[in-house]
Amino acid sequence: MATCEELRELLEIEVIPDVEEAIDELFEIVADAKNADDEAKAEYAELQELRAAFTELLHDLVEGDVSEEECAEIYEELEEMIEASGGEEDV
Repeated sequence: MATCEELRELLEIEVIPDVEEAIDELFEIVADAKNADDEAKAEYAELQELRAAFTELLHDLVEGDVSEEECAEIYEELEEMIEASGGEEDV
C-alpha cells in the first residue's frame, strides 16, 4: 500500500511537473492564436484548476492533514490516470 510520502513524491516529481508542462504548451497555443478555440481555452483552464488541486493536496500532505488510507486511494487513482494516459509522461 502506498504511503503519504510516496504520494507526496509522486505529486512533486511527476504529476505536478507534467501538468505544468501541459499548461505551458497550451498557453503557447492560446497565446499564439489570436482567436484560440474555446476547447483549447477550456482545457487550459481545467489544467490550471487541476494544478491548483494537486498543489493544495501536496500542502495538505506536508501538513499531515491526509490519512494513510486517503493517501493510498489517491495514489492508486493517480497511478491509474498515468497508466491510462499512456505512460509516465502525461497526466
